[in-house]
Amino acid sequence: MNNLMAIPFKEWAEDQLYFLGGLGYLIKDCLKEGFKKPYYGSLLIEQIYQVGYRSFPLVLVTSGAIGMVMALQFGYGLEKFGGKPYVPRLVASTILREIGPMFTSLMFAARVGAGIASEIGSMVVTQQIDAIRALGTSPIKKIVIPRVLACLIVLPLLAALANVIGNLGGLVVGSVELNIDAQFYLRRVLETSNIKDYMSGFGKTFFFALFIAIPSCYFGLNVKNGTQEVGVATRKAVVTSSLLILVGDFFLAKIFWIIEKWL
Repeated sequence: MNNLMAIPFKEWAEDQLYFLGGLGYLIKDCLKEGFKKPYYGSLLIEQIYQVGYRSFPLVLVTSGAIGMVMALQFGYGLEKFGGKPYVPRLVASTILREIGPMFTSLMFAARVGAGIASEIGSMVVTQQIDAIRALGTSPIKKIVIPRVLACLIVLPLLAALANVIGNLGGLVVGSVELNIDAQFYLRRVLETSNIKDYMSGFGKTFFFALFIAIPSCYFGLNVKNGTQEVGVATRKAVVTSSLLILVGDFFLAKIFWIIEKWL
């Protein structure tokens, strides 16, 4: 029985080591190719449109709903203790530090990570990647780097918008459902929120962007067994990106707290 259990674990450990090694090589190739000419600015702009503009409605709905739910839960929970005046501060701090950036990144991973993996995987299956190599062009430079840079540019901006929309959602629920004066709510948010709250969440999004873009490109490039594996690669990209975001959020939060203490 122990031997039977050891075999799957050994295979799983080998797969994880292979995955980590592949990510390392992909990151090395991106850094190596990123500083070489030519630069494909048009491809970067196209990817910014694809991953950014088209993701905005999803972020709008998600962040607004989260802000409204949080205000409702905090309001009803604190009402019995007479703590409703603290709702604006609690909602704003939680959204700015954690919930806004993290949920935006998870939605971004579900939409953009899946799209990147399936698109690159389809290009591998249809031999478009081989054609790019045959023309003397690096697929890393033409396919991977524009998508990684687009995620690094777009995700922080979407998270910043999500912070605003989430707090507006909390403001609506606070004034309509909790009978908190709208001017008081807005004033409390502006008075109690600070740059540390904002930068703690905003800084994480650059790491989350890498957690999404690099694994998604990796799984897409490693599709080998036809179109069936494109779906498998897409699933792996979304699951891996989401896990990296959730686990990485803990360590990033701890690092930012340490940095704040030093400052």
